[in-house]
This record gives sequence, structure tokens and C-alpha cells, in this order.
Amino acid sequence: MNIYVSGSMAYDRIMDFPGRFADHILPDKIHILNVCFTVNGMVEKFGGTAGNVAYTLRLLGENPVIVATIGGKDCGSYFDWLKENGISTEGIRIIKDEFTAGAYITTDQADNQITGFNPGAMKYPSGYSFDGADGGGSIVLIAPGNLQDMKEYARVCRERGMDYICDPGQSLTAWQGEDLREWINGSSILVSNDYELEMIMKMSGLDKEGLLDLTGTIITTLGEKGALVSTRDGDIEVPSARVSTVADPTGAGDAFRAGLIKGLVTGKEIETAVRMGAVAAVYAVEKYGTQEHRYTYEDFVQRYEENFGPL
Repeated sequence: MNIYVSGSMAYDRIMDFPGRFADHILPDKIHILNVCFTVNGMVEKFGGTAGNVAYTLRLLGENPVIVATIGGKDCGSYFDWLKENGISTEGIRIIKDEFTAGAYITTDQADNQITGFNPGAMKYPSGYSFDGADGGGSIVLIAPGNLQDMKEYARVCRERGMDYICDPGQSLTAWQGEDLREWINGSSILVSNDYELEMIMKMSGLDKEGLLDLTGTIITTLGEKGALVSTRDGDIEVPSARVSTVADPTGAGDAFRAGLIKGLVTGKEIETAVRMGAVAAVYAVEKYGTQEHRYTYEDFVQRYEENFGPL
């Protein structure tokens, strides 16, 4: 089955401040804030929703097509990384005079964060045509990225009869209620965490039953409590998989989506697919960075069976 992953490509530039932000901010001068935090150094990681999901799908033996934009000024190292990991770049549009989207994240010793985000190339639609995509043999994940792409690709999927998964995530603040309802309408799955689901219901003016009139299944991730699968037939609770150590939970959601898709394209029942997502998520949690985990599919199956029984 053809797998298309629409979303963002980004560099995560992570810095540690050896102190506390609060000690350097004067509350009575907040209206003229002007501060500088000298950090211990910077680590650059590959990231972005599309890049993260595609990376884990490749570990799981799939060959996803990334549908996104990347900056021509700095895409070389990311393309080298994708090539090294056997991930196709055919669906990535290079924006010549832009930088790749970048998150600049500074964390203090109290785990407070200040983040600056430059959308860079993500300001531009990727404009992928899906030529030759088979309606019955394709699945599309529409993850947070360029808003025009998110809307357009849902329309294309509906017209061509391709299954698509709505994953609004961080894009929610950019949507209007009517557009959000239209985007979800016709999707096979809506996936979000519990906070995002509350936002979706508020913005769309629909409760969960109303959303299920638009999509086939709602999957709500609940962190360490697992996930909830909701259909018109009721709810199924899926526990989380066991984590050996928590290094960085940042990429867990994207890894979960990759495991979910692996289950779907291999014909698993939805509950099993969600369990596969749970197992994929813990590998990401156990490593610092969103594309640092590595394993074979055989390793994955063994870990699934240790948590949930035969796959």
C-alpha cells in the first residue's frame, strides 16, 4: 500500500540555560522586557511531523512518501539523513531562497522553555499532485504543516477515494470552525491527544458523537494512560506499552502515528493498530530527539508481544 505523510520538515535546535529564567526577569519591568540568556551550547536534531513519522515508518519496514517543503538554503544535511535511512525525497518541494522550518528551544534548570519557531519553507504549499495514487491502495496522513496543503490534500483524498487520517495537532489555532469540520468530514480517522480533542469539539461546535458523523474513528492519546478508540459502536481503551526509561517524550506522538499506520496497512484490526502505535511511541520516549531511536521490525514485534501478546 502507498503511504503518504504530509506535514512539516524542520530542524530542532535545542539549548540548555544553566540557570532559571525567572531569576533574570524583573516582574515590574515586564512591559519593557529585554533579556539575553547565554546557553551552554546547541544540539541540532532532525524533526518536523512528516520527517518524524516517515523515519519510524521506515524502521517498521515501510516506504513512505514525504509530502512537504524544505528550505533550499539548508536542506543538504536533512536530505543526506533521509538518503542514509532509505527514505524517499520525491514528494519534498525545495523552496530555493528559504531556510527549513526551525524550532529554537531553550530550557532552563526548572524545565521552563522558551521557544522561537521560524516556519521558513513551511510558509509555502508543497503542491504534490498524487499522480498515479491508487484510491483503494493508498493512505494519507495529514499532519500539522502548511495549512493550504492540509485543506487541499483532504479534498484530493475525498475526490480519489483515498483513506486519510486527520492529525491537526499544533495547527489547531490556525483553523476556523467551518473549515475544520469540512477537513475532518470524510476522513477515516481523527487522531489527537485529549486536550486537542477538547479544542476540536469547541472549535467545530460538535461533541464526539457529532464528530463521528464526519469521521470513521476517533483515536485519543492519553500519554502514560494509553489511548481511547471511539467509533459509533462504542469506546475501546488501549493501555500504553511499558517504558524502560523516559529520556524525551517530544517525538512520541509522531512515532505513535507511524505504528498506527503500520498496523492499518498490514490489515490489523484498529485495536491492534493502536497497540502498535503505543509500542512505537515508547522507543521514541527512550531516546533524546525525535529521530534517534533505532530497532528492527523483529525487535518491534518482540516488544509488542512482551506487552500485548501475539501480534
